[in-house]
Amino acid sequence: MTDRVTGEATGEATRDVTPEGVREFPISDAPALRERADAWLEASAADAREPVAPKAAATVMFVRDGPSAVEVFMLRRVATMAFAPRMMVFPGGGVDARDADPSLPWAGPTPAEWAERLQVEEATARELVAAAVREVFEESGVLLAGPSADEVVADVSGEHWQEQRRRLLQREASLSEVLRAHDLVLRSDLLGYRAHWITPEFEARRYDTRFFSAAVPAGQRVDDQTTEADLAGWVRPADLLAAWRAGQALMLPPTVVCVEEVAAAQSAAAFIAERPHVAPVQPELVQTPDGLTLRARLPR
Repeated sequence: MTDRVTGEATGEATRDVTPEGVREFPISDAPALRERADAWLEASAADAREPVAPKAAATVMFVRDGPSAVEVFMLRRVATMAFAPRMMVFPGGGVDARDADPSLPWAGPTPAEWAERLQVEEATARELVAAAVREVFEESGVLLAGPSADEVVADVSGEHWQEQRRRLLQREASLSEVLRAHDLVLRSDLLGYRAHWITPEFEARRYDTRFFSAAVPAGQRVDDQTTEADLAGWVRPADLLAAWRAGQALMLPPTVVCVEEVAAAQSAAAFIAERPHVAPVQPELVQTPDGLTLRARLPR
């Protein structure tokens, strides 16, 4: 585990948000991203482009009160990852079909209540919340579940729980099966809901991602045992944003915006309890006088 945040490629600068909520992220200094964007534009000119359907995904911002500011837990994806290599990200990942299991033990706001909040069907809400809980357990060792609606399992760092993480990761068991085997219920009340971003159309791998927030339950701790990251730790948002602006850390637009929101938080509890207006955001390629840009219209 480390608190150090560095990167080897160039981070992109960004313009201020306009009164209309438009944010621009120039990509001229991101060669790999620019290459994919150029290929998409060439295909578009030839009338041969066909965007890939985005896969549903969920990610969680773990936050805590630090000595001088609210801190957030981040991972840096390994360079060999097919999607977002070497990017600083929050733990999370794609939805698995078994996340929609209706027998999943559940406490807190119901799937129907989450469906209203997420603006999706009930089955989709169930799988998105389940995916968030499953993915953060797989990637960071935090299990948002307990023996009852008022309790959280205290310690999941031992060998037995590491085996449960492996079984989930290898798809040998579903989250529902693991929780039922241990007489636990998913604690959906421990999650806040922050954002909804969709990968731009020019990317070959696309995700329709819901961003949640949570605190690490007492007695548990985040770790760096995932093979998908080569760096993990708690960071001060201001430090990470400074590293990104200096080209020492890489982040995609959704991560930048979310980290900025953590930087503005008065406390971890307040951040999780907030109910910001959430609407889907899908950045679009726009050619500007200053070069090719990803333009996003943020909810206001």
